[in-house]
Amino acid sequence: MRILFAGTGDIGIPSLRYLVERQELLGVLTQPDRPAGRHRELKSPAIKEEVLRVAPQVPLLQPESPRQSEVISWVHELAPEVMVTMAYGRILPRELLEAPSLACLNIHASLLPRHRGASPIQSAIAAGDAVSGITIMYMAEGLDTGDILLEKRIPIRRRESAGSLSDRLAELAPVALAEALDLIEARKAPRTVQHHELATHTGKIGREESLIDWSRPAAELERKIRSLQPRPGAVGSLPSASGGSVLVKIHSAILCQRSKGTPGSVLRIDPRGILVACGEGALLLRMIQPEGRGRMPSAAFARGHSLQVSA
Repeated sequence: MRILFAGTGDIGIPSLRYLVERQELLGVLTQPDRPAGRHRELKSPAIKEEVLRVAPQVPLLQPESPRQSEVISWVHELAPEVMVTMAYGRILPRELLEAPSLACLNIHASLLPRHRGASPIQSAIAAGDAVSGITIMYMAEGLDTGDILLEKRIPIRRRESAGSLSDRLAELAPVALAEALDLIEARKAPRTVQHHELATHTGKIGREESLIDWSRPAAELERKIRSLQPRPGAVGSLPSASGGSVLVKIHSAILCQRSKGTPGSVLRIDPRGILVACGEGALLLRMIQPEGRGRMPSAAFARGHSLQVSA
């Protein structure tokens, strides 16, 4: 089959490699290079870097928008039978959805209709879901609203982070894609309408979504911390002995349900870490990151900073 791939993030790399191995990849659509890092130097999307490494002969296009006329013309000239997208980060116009002669498919990192949108992996962990998975869906103009071709499930582990779950789903994606493409080629691919009334929606995670509200239950906050690892990281405020506060990224914490106190107060500091009270229970902060510095054990941070400890 003649296949076109659209993707940007590194979660799509295993699926891209699989399509390269099939020797049916016509071209790749990805986002433009963007400024990144402290010095704001241009950085290529992970998918572009992988294409240049494993299949430099494959045509690559990096438009600011897939709605541009030259993009639509380029796709029609390639005449794909199937278009596959994963973490592309742009909504495709009708002209591209209808361009493939057989199917336009999206690989989504959740079990639809649960967690439609931009942050399904983080949302699954934050919600305390027991399972996640990959959904292969037929693309439609709505956000993740298309009919389902198939899905593959995996359990979410007890201490799962967004990073570890993303890695596992990235490896599961080409397994699901291979089965989906075989069904399409055999003209046996099913279409199952989603139960739209069961849909939940996720958005992009910004600074506001990363902030820790200590009045929330500790169990909820522990899941939130894991859901924001390795990036962007949960940000919490710790009380300073001087009367102010200090912001730190919290990279890992242990749930302590039996401890209690005023939410946001430091209950104890010992070699294991900093124990902070929540709305219900407390969290023992293990690895944190002060502004402008690297990760460190919270106990080491406490030795160099005077935090207010509740009586």
